[in-house]
Amino acid sequence: MIVFHDPAEVPAGFGPSVVAIGKFDGVHTGHRAVIDRARVDAATGGARVVAVTFDRNPLALLRPELCPENLIGVHQKLQLLAETGVDATLMLRFDQELADLSAREFVEHVLVGALEVRTVLVGLDFRFGRGGAGDPELLAELGREFGFDVDVVDDVRAIEAGRRVSSSWIRELLSAGDVETAAKLLGRAPSVWGEVVHGLKRGRELGFPTANLAADCEGFVPADGVYAGWLIDESPAEGLRTGIRYPAAISVGTNPTFDDVPVRQVEAYVLDETGLDLYGHRVEIRFTARIRGMVAFEGIDALAVQIADDVAEVRRILT
Repeated sequence: MIVFHDPAEVPAGFGPSVVAIGKFDGVHTGHRAVIDRARVDAATGGARVVAVTFDRNPLALLRPELCPENLIGVHQKLQLLAETGVDATLMLRFDQELADLSAREFVEHVLVGALEVRTVLVGLDFRFGRGGAGDPELLAELGREFGFDVDVVDDVRAIEAGRRVSSSWIRELLSAGDVETAAKLLGRAPSVWGEVVHGLKRGRELGFPTANLAADCEGFVPADGVYAGWLIDESPAEGLRTGIRYPAAISVGTNPTFDDVPVRQVEAYVLDETGLDLYGHRVEIRFTARIRGMVAFEGIDALAVQIADDVAEVRRILT
């Protein structure tokens, strides 16, 4: 997948293109429905499939007090969009200059001028242009003027729950620790991504050394507790199976037994790999199932017994 960060980076003659536009926070099943339709529309016309998205939620600039926490960061978004099979992603920097573009200017500058768009696909709630003045109806009017089609893709809905698949719903589930239902809506396991840093090394003292993620990791961290999941090392190094999944017992929280961790942290014990050195590596941690909530134990011995039980349960779930 080709990545552009500015319309000016798109080379002349890159189009024609079929474009899917959205925030794509989470790249969940609803987003993929839009992208899948774009791929179908492009299949017989010789056009490239392009995802147009933003490096942040526009609310982070326009109404920061209303901006929700992102489900994924820029690195994760690009990786997930690449997996959908699009030919290119235009990751626009949402700054004041972009926010000030009118709906017409956005269409002229980004869609027509840079991408030579043939078809644009959006969701029902799509808004664009200064002040969010543009909607699918206005986009269709501009399409008739500039010579492109607009395809509005219906919401993907969960029949039993009676709700549309949305980033807000997924955030609710993750905040409650329900990673299994969140995975169904995402179409993949929820995950976080970041650098492994040094911690207090208590896990190593207890016989369960953990890889601690830096506090600025990408991705929505689920509710405090212990989870079964996987660790994927993305940093090439001699002797390590880079890109291979390692089964892991994952802890999220502030370590209430010792009460000396000031911020929530994510740490993963890779099963049966006590000699694995991941410091400084970029890793992805995927959450498969929640084992229990986070509680304070009366002493190290009780904690060690519980960790052993947790690891056994993780092994049972993952094997």
